Amino acid sequence: MNIEREVRILEINKEKLEHRLIEIGAYKEGEYFQKRYTYDFKPKKENKWIRLRSNGKKNTLTIKEIISNTIDGTTELEIEVDDFDKTNKLLEELGYYHRNYQENKRIFYKYGDIEISIDSWPLIPDYVEIEGKNNEDIYKFVEKLNLKDKEITTLDVEKIYREKYKINILDIENLKFD
Repeated sequence: MNIEREVRILEINKEKLEHRLIEIGAYKEGEYFQKRYTYDFKPKKENKWIRLRSNGKKNTLTIKEIISNTIDGTTELEIEVDDFDKTNKLLEELGYYHRNYQENKRIFYKYGDIEISIDSWPLIPDYVEIEGKNNEDIYKFVEKLNLKDKEITTLDVEKIYREKYKINILDIENLKFD
């Protein structure tokens, strides 16, 4: 399993952030509409799940596990799959039925080894996710963006919804844009 190193900065101004990213020389790789199914393990494991996701160009099947709510507290094992719907059907044949369907919009930038995702999700304000190879580079990049005065968190999406906005997305079968 690979360790993810990432932070999220909540309630950002998307337009200002994109302007700042371009100003410092970040490269915009694309804009994506993402859809995903999430599945529980059998038996269910706390803080560990399966995710099937598509951004319209790439489909991935991932096992995610939250070890701790720290910058490096999430592990993932991911493979690329060629067909989103067939992979879902394969999982169903194995006895895994999705518990949720979720959508989000993502604007993706790169700056050296840093990956920047500006995410829009239903029901909550936009946020940015900054991922890198080491903790120090991530925090230096946050400073470079002049965002250190904003709310920085290492919580995953489900906990952001639950703890910050009092919404339990695990109870929402289809989390979609209107």
